[in-house]
Parts: sequence; structure tokens; C-alpha cells
Amino acid sequence: MIDFQPIRTRNQRPTLVDQVVDAYVSAIQAQTLRPGMPVPSVREFARQYQLSTFTVAGAYSRLAAQGWLAARQGAGYRVAPRIKAGTESMPTSWQPPRRSAAWLLSDIYADQSISIKSGCGWLPGEWLNQEGLHLALRHLGRVPALRIAGYGHPYGYAPLREAVAVALATHGLDVAMDQVVLTHGVTHGLDLVIRTLLRPGDTVLVEQPCYANLLPLLRLAGVRVVGVPCTVAGLDCEALAHAAATHRPRALFVNTVLQNPSGAVMSMANAFQVLQTAQQHDFWVIEDDISRELMSGAAPLLAALDGAQRVVYLGGYSKVISPSVRVGYIAAHRDLIRDLARTKMAVGLTSPEIMERVVYQVIREGRFRAHIVRTRERLAQAHAVVSQQMDALDMQVWARPQAGLFLWARLPEVDAAQGFAPDPTQGANALAEGALKDGIWLAPGSYFDPGEADVPWIRFNVAYSQAPQLWQFLARARTGKG
Repeated sequence: MIDFQPIRTRNQRPTLVDQVVDAYVSAIQAQTLRPGMPVPSVREFARQYQLSTFTVAGAYSRLAAQGWLAARQGAGYRVAPRIKAGTESMPTSWQPPRRSAAWLLSDIYADQSISIKSGCGWLPGEWLNQEGLHLALRHLGRVPALRIAGYGHPYGYAPLREAVAVALATHGLDVAMDQVVLTHGVTHGLDLVIRTLLRPGDTVLVEQPCYANLLPLLRLAGVRVVGVPCTVAGLDCEALAHAAATHRPRALFVNTVLQNPSGAVMSMANAFQVLQTAQQHDFWVIEDDISRELMSGAAPLLAALDGAQRVVYLGGYSKVISPSVRVGYIAAHRDLIRDLARTKMAVGLTSPEIMERVVYQVIREGRFRAHIVRTRERLAQAHAVVSQQMDALDMQVWARPQAGLFLWARLPEVDAAQGFAPDPTQGANALAEGALKDGIWLAPGSYFDPGEADVPWIRFNVAYSQAPQLWQFLARARTGKG
């Protein structure tokens, strides 16, 4: 069907993915493969040519993104129809996307050509609670249309807000239903908090490194951003106190549990110090706690320690149900919640009650807790596998939580005697650029740095970081052969 014999070399140029793609493109251009013809399944092709299924899946994904193959639900891949004369012609070669903050924040969500998404921030689709979602959607289909015909309450769907309050009580945060407002996910919640509490010219403190999507929100608001270095146990409290005294910030934004991107968990001692500094210097603490459900052990919750007075608490369901439902929440003091609800209505009216009803049905369904336990187990297994691969390359790992999505790591320092190159102290941007050419998405440290400095650290999503090609690429980069 195609003229293909894999060529394996030490440096693997071109890669096996490139070789499969080139073989299919040649066959389609030569009309050996014609529009509508089926091609072997990923498993069948991998077995026939003794390739990894990751390699074949990556090649097929790239071919589909380029328009050479078309995927049909339940029917595998077929050769895509030709583009008619006068329309855009078929590409002759794949061009990797250019690494940039804009690509990370927007284009990557539409780019299906990257087969190894080590830099992404979500769980694999097959890990999500599919059965719970299907049951919830069937239940929603039985709800009379008149019940969901309006805009809904400005605070959000009441039963879900009550469920949020009950869940937070199990972590020691005692809030009433009217202290909770629902949002389009945590990032939307952060935007509402920024719009409500901050004004252009204000100074805020953020973790260094910090959540990548927070930084553009703050820039759009016209506020001044000051980074506070992180440690494995939380914020560097001496640096925090110095920054607070020097810059008189309006707010501090922080991840308490399984910090994004480092994976670190704040200690109880660190939590108390952070709150003491906030009280002493009179600034708000914005606690983004999206990943708490992914951790099985106990960890401090700043809003509970503070009684939700100066701490604004944000959570959501993208990490345990599905990113596509876009449902999050804010819990805070009643007066602030009223202001946040007004901001929410001013910039986008109500949040979608249909999705809030779906989430409510998922979390009240009896198997939801079992799904979370299973997800924790799978992530712990992924951490073990990825940590072993990192150790084999002598990579430096920031923290080893054995939970959550992320590990924050870097290639080893240069060793002139052994010829390690390129110099990782020069940053990870060039490494990420090279990885894209191999169909690998890395998230370099510059995405998470308040000053966009090209630091050598990289965020790895352990659920997407087990493909052999990723570690082969990093091994080549470690020895200067990438």
C-alpha cells in the first residue's frame, strides 16, 4: 500500500514519525492511495512495521491535521478527499508551530498536529469521568425546558453552590451558600477577582514560578506584577515580607496545593507565615486551589485558616470532571461575593446553568469519589514512571509530590568533561523550539516567569510524559545531539 521501511539511526533524523508521514504523503501524491481508501489502524500499522503505537498515533494525528487523512468515529482513518481546484492546495510538508506565549494560551487548544503534549495542563480524555458525564447529560435531557430557559441566578445554580459549601466544610472552610458564586472555570474567577479588587497601577505579588494564565490577566488589568520566589514548602517568606514592605501590594496570588507549575505543596508553617504577612501589610490573598482533589493527604487551606476574611478562595472541576464543562467557583466574605456577582453580571451576565446542572449531577452521583481515587492512583503511577525517566537523565526535579499533574524539572548542569550540551543555564526556550520539530510540546519556564525570563526549568504533565520519543529527545538534548 505504501513504500515504507523504517530507518533507525542513533540520532534518529528524520524521526520515525517524520518517516511515516513522508511515506503516506508520497503514496497519496502518487495516487497509490486514493481519496476514501481506508488505511491500517494505529495498532495494525505499528505491529506490521514493529513501531511504537505512540509513533504511529503521532504520525496519523499529524497527517489528519495536514488534511492528508480523515478520522471517522468508529471507522478509523481514511485518505481524505482532495481539495478542489481553485481552493487552497494540500501542504507538501509539515511545519511545526512556533513556540510563543500566544501559542500556549490559545492556538495549542486548536492545534492537533502535536502528538506528545507533555506541556499541557489537563488530564487525558480517557482518564476523565465519562460514565458520570453521560449519566448527568441523560438526566439533563429529562429536565423540562422551561426550567432552563432563563439566564439563571447571578450567583449560579443554587444546588451546586450548596454542594460546594458542603464540600469546603470537609476541608475546614465554613461558608454559607450565599458566600459562593459560580464562574466559567477558575481562570474566569481570577478575572472577576482582578476586575473587582484591583485598579490600574496597583501592585500585586505572584509566585515565581506562577500559573501561566494569570500573568496575561494581570497585564491586561494594567497592574504591576512582582514575583516572590517559591521553595518546596511554599513561598520564601523572607522575600515575601521584603516585597510587601517595599511594594505595598494590593494582593498576593498563590496556589496552596500541587502548585502549578512546580507541583509543590505548601506546608502548614508556611501557610501561617503567609497569612501573618498578609495581615501585617494589609493585602488580599487570592488562593487558587484547583488541584486539591488530586491530593489524598492533608494540606493547609488558607481560606479556612483565615475564616474567609482576607482570603478569596477559588476552585473548580476541570481537573476532575472535564475542562470542557468550564465550571468553577469563588468563596469569600459575603460583602465581596456581592461585589464579585455584580462584576460577573457586568462583564458576561450569568454563568451557564446547563453546565452547572451537569456538574451537580456528576458530583452527587455515587461513583464520583471512586473516580477521584482512581485518578489519584493513576497519577501516582505516572509520577513514578516519569520520575524514573528523569533520574535516568540526571535531571534536577524541584519537588516529588507523587500527586497532581505536574513535575518541574531541568536538564543537568553542563559537565565539560562529559560534554553535556547545550548549556541548560541558557534557558529552556530553545529546547522547546527543538521539541516542536519532533511533534513534542514542552512548556518552558519562561511561560511561568513574571518577567518572562528564559529560565532552564520545564513543566511536565506526568499523564502526557510517558512516550518514549519524549525521553529519546531529551537524552539527545542532554548530550548535545538534539
